[in-house]
Amino acid sequence: MSSKAEILNKIKQNQPGIITDLPNLDVISSENPNVLETYKTVLKNIGGESVEVANYNEILDFIRNNYALDRRIITTIPELSEVASLDWKNDDPHTLQDVELAIVKGHFGVAENSAIWVTDDILGQRVAPFIAQYLAIIVKKNDILATMRQAYEKIGNLEYGFATFIAGPSKTADIEQSLVLGAHGARGLIVFLLD
Repeated sequence: MSSKAEILNKIKQNQPGIITDLPNLDVISSENPNVLETYKTVLKNIGGESVEVANYNEILDFIRNNYALDRRIITTIPELSEVASLDWKNDDPHTLQDVELAIVKGHFGVAENSAIWVTDDILGQRVAPFIAQYLAIIVKKNDILATMRQAYEKIGNLEYGFATFIAGPSKTADIEQSLVLGAHGARGLIVFLLD
């Protein structure tokens, strides 16, 4: 018998016993009844900012008061067309290099790491959240999940061309062991938590 056959035979003879069911992880979400507060805390801790808003008018007011409207602002959301351009989605992605603020919607957020799930159908262009100087994402408060496990159950077998979780501004800590925000993407992230 060859050594390969001998090894495979030993493996076959030493199989584990009865396989038990995986533990029920649903209890994890019940330990944190206030996922919204957890989401806001985690987002702040990783360098992002959250603003609770009741409607799109409050988002418009916030943008008018906190961003230079003479700079290039883009969005995929028609309700924000007063302060941002809607007609950029078919442009060459290289022309987005001067975008100051990109405003998009998120499908849902995850409290344990403040990530927001976005797909190409709501981004306009895949590069938009990564090339803009600043990024704003709108997510409904009741669309915040407690854990990534719940998030993966939710996206399950959905089909999409491109999708990603975005959490906080880009950052790195490998340069002289100090944290640098905006190292290779958006320098800041604001999440509008919509009622």
